[in-house]
Amino acid sequence: MTAAPTALTVLVADDHPLWRDALVRDLHQAGFDVVGTASDGPSTVRRTRATTPEVLVLDLNLPQMRGDEVCRAISDLPTRVLILSASGEEKDVLAAVKAGASGYLVKSASPGEIREAVTATGAGEAVFTPGLAGLVLGEFREMSSRAKAAPEDAAGAPGRSNPADVPELTDREVEILRYVAMGMTAKEIAADLVLSHRTVQNHVQNILGKLHLHNRVELTRFAISRGLDQPE
Repeated sequence: MTAAPTALTVLVADDHPLWRDALVRDLHQAGFDVVGTASDGPSTVRRTRATTPEVLVLDLNLPQMRGDEVCRAISDLPTRVLILSASGEEKDVLAAVKAGASGYLVKSASPGEIREAVTATGAGEAVFTPGLAGLVLGEFREMSSRAKAAPEDAAGAPGRSNPADVPELTDREVEILRYVAMGMTAKEIAADLVLSHRTVQNHVQNILGKLHLHNRVELTRFAISRGLDQPE
């Protein structure tokens, strides 16, 4: 007899009770295991540490601590963070991603889009409201360019390595890493390489483990810093 799949554990943090309660009901009905809620920054940090959910759905503008501050406060945990905010401002998006958020949706997203984003975040994918992914990729490329232009502190400093010199990875994993650096989703990579979606997800998880990274946003930043967003 095959065991039933374990429901994805989720914690929801938002200071608007009507919105928060509606989201919790929707996630419960969709089969997610909502392990708790929080209404301000400090309680979000405490409850995330107490429950270690797989995904934290986090409002950016919480009382007492902003969402990006919460991200930094729990950066040592395996929990992946999906920002769900009313703001789509560039500075807010970049602040959240730099602090460790895995994805960013604006609250105008439909319930179905939010559910899909929670699932994808739990699987290690980077999920963004359309248009924001390109903004994040552009910022990472600019950061990489600044790093390469800076004087090296020591031989072999980051930004001067051979793009394909990632000895921990197989050739297939480096190939997939190039696609990640170009901002392609797991489904798009699977279609291009004629692989199953699950196979690509497994490769991404293996790459994250080998490189000791937590989520696909960190992986994208790493890949761009190695020049893997450029043609071979």
